Amino acid sequence: MENKHQSLTGQLNINIPLQATEKVAADQHDLYVLVKECIAQSRSAQKKLYDLYSPAAYGIIKRYMFGNEDAAKEILNDSFYKIFTKLDQYSFQGAFEGWIRRIVVNTVTDYLRKNLKNDQVTKEVQPEDGFTDSGSLGNLSFKELMQVVQTLPEAQLAVFNLFVFENYPHKEIAGLLDITENNSRWYLNDARRRLKDKINLLMQQ
Repeated sequence: MENKHQSLTGQLNINIPLQATEKVAADQHDLYVLVKECIAQSRSAQKKLYDLYSPAAYGIIKRYMFGNEDAAKEILNDSFYKIFTKLDQYSFQGAFEGWIRRIVVNTVTDYLRKNLKNDQVTKEVQPEDGFTDSGSLGNLSFKELMQVVQTLPEAQLAVFNLFVFENYPHKEIAGLLDITENNSRWYLNDARRRLKDKINLLMQQ
């Protein structure tokens, strides 16, 4: 667990794949049939696909919309509307889970771009301050760490999620959220500073 903590807070190179709740796509033929039936407007096939992939999709959305259930449900509905309308564009060349994930994340960022209060950040971007106190991190469970992450302000939380969990570079984050690359770097550094302070405080309790 210590290595995961260091990866999350120090190196920031976590990659968490979206997984279905059942092994639906283990066989490529089964996936092909399911997708084709959805394209043909089979309600039962669409329900099956939704039931299989919506829990994981909702989990991704909740990382960005913590405490805002209404917005999370709205984004989930919008995501699956896009998934069903774009299924004919899926080429079966890459992982279906990754294809769904990209749509979900893009839908989240569409919402954030419209709703984030984007104050222009004029502060100088400081060098990234990774968390190096592995002893403290080793005493903190991953669940506790994620609870701390969810306390970040919305802009910092959005940038942190995109950088850490989606592995997006600052240039892409800036485009997705309609902010500057400098904004993105500042929000990430501020998020890491806030997390470090909160974790240190938690360790003192």
